[in-house]
Amino acid sequence: MLSIEQVRKWYEQTDAVHDFEHVLRVYRTAMKLAEEENADQEIVAAAALLHDVQGATPGSEERKGHHIASAEFAGRVLAEAGWPEERIKAVQHCIRCHRYRGDGNKPETLEAQIIFDADKLDVIGAIGAARTIAYAVLANEPVFAEPSLQFRTTGKGEPGEPHSAYHEYLFKLIHIRERLFTDAAKRMAEHRHAALVQYFEELAAEMRSEC
Repeated sequence: MLSIEQVRKWYEQTDAVHDFEHVLRVYRTAMKLAEEENADQEIVAAAALLHDVQGATPGSEERKGHHIASAEFAGRVLAEAGWPEERIKAVQHCIRCHRYRGDGNKPETLEAQIIFDADKLDVIGAIGAARTIAYAVLANEPVFAEPSLQFRTTGKGEPGEPHSAYHEYLFKLIHIRERLFTDAAKRMAEHRHAALVQYFEELAAEMRSEC
């Protein structure tokens, strides 16, 4: 099994949103879910530790394909460690399917569903709010901008409309709870979802001088 110290070195140049602290939170959550859901813990551990190892920087061209690049990196690392091909493929499937804005890859195994859920739990709650704001700053987007009617109805902004942290809340974060797969993750999401909604609705009210 990969060790935490072994993996840490591969995240030394990552940004503040996808840093090794994020990886460790996803790892801890994923292992908790794996135990509750009776999943293959070795597959889950490897996938959690390697899921953002390549190209996850906000605003970068590599961001859209970071799940593919990370899966390929994981394949090389695990092959060098002597893992059987079928288990390497299981880890790679988990990594390819963890992205919310995916490219058609759906998590078909319990282990892949757990990695998706653990990663998404880290974008809601207090941590999720903080990471979303940090992501906006790193991508040169505002913390708050008033969403257009077009964005609110279609999820696509008007020409020149910024994609603020509040936009991301409306487009993605508020829907995370309903996208989760495992019962254990859904239970964890209840409190985090409530904290997330409270924060962003308060942010919007203050930015509009409503309170």
